Amino acid sequence: MGFFKKYNGTTDTRLVRLERLTWLLIYLGLVLMVLGSFIRRTQDATGWFVAGGLAVVSGIVLIYVRSRMRENNQEILK
Repeated sequence: MGFFKKYNGTTDTRLVRLERLTWLLIYLGLVLMVLGSFIRRTQDATGWFVAGGLAVVSGIVLIYVRSRMRENNQEILK
């Protein structure tokens, strides 16, 4: 299928770390928000939602930063 392009990733260790950190923050933030929704039934869990939300937002920002980086020189495009 021509629509789906194969992405084998990158061999640059900096970019691999950035990609792993991005998805770790997003998934960890979502887990914290779900955990906070379960804890909310017994006690106030506003901190869980705030921490999870900040992790998700920072992961989304890292997706944007990664999209602006080149593999050759790791500079942010202008």
